[in-house]
Amino acid sequence: MESGEQVVEWSVVPSEIGPLLLAATHAGLVTVAFHARPRVRDRALGQLRSRLGMEPVEAPGSERLAGPAGRLAAYLAGGLREFLLPLDWSLTSGFQREVLRELEAGVPYGTVVGYGDLAARVGQPGGAQAVGAVMGSNPLPLVVPCHRVVESDGGLGGFGGGKETKRRLLELEGILPQPLF
Repeated sequence: MESGEQVVEWSVVPSEIGPLLLAATHAGLVTVAFHARPRVRDRALGQLRSRLGMEPVEAPGSERLAGPAGRLAAYLAGGLREFLLPLDWSLTSGFQREVLRELEAGVPYGTVVGYGDLAARVGQPGGAQAVGAVMGSNPLPLVVPCHRVVESDGGLGGFGGGKETKRRLLELEGILPQPLF
């Protein structure tokens, strides 16, 4: 496959937190899906097919996926703090894209932000619930670190990978077990 060809390549990779589906286009990593067993995998591939208008191609060992897979493994092993990967933002738009870009750029490793604080950063004070919805639809979890968004009262909040996974990621980054705020 030529590197500039319009295709979405995907593979399921094992990880410390369970199987992850990674998918990438010529522009970069486009999705990461937790718990990538058959039902979840098939749903993620269907969403990619309908949203991107291309048939996802299984490509284990793909050059497009090798970098993201290696960086995710290094992060989960505690050896990486910044992913520095090209990202394909085409599954996001509007407010969602604005929030996710702020999250990626403005909430570094080892820090957390409240839902309301993140809403205020993008000019939507009082938009905590809307930010929560954005976190729930983040197509690039881990890389765009929605696990770093927590409740203002110190609660973990929700997480697509499950609360135990969120807790493990925050522990990895040295945020837990101390109180969040």
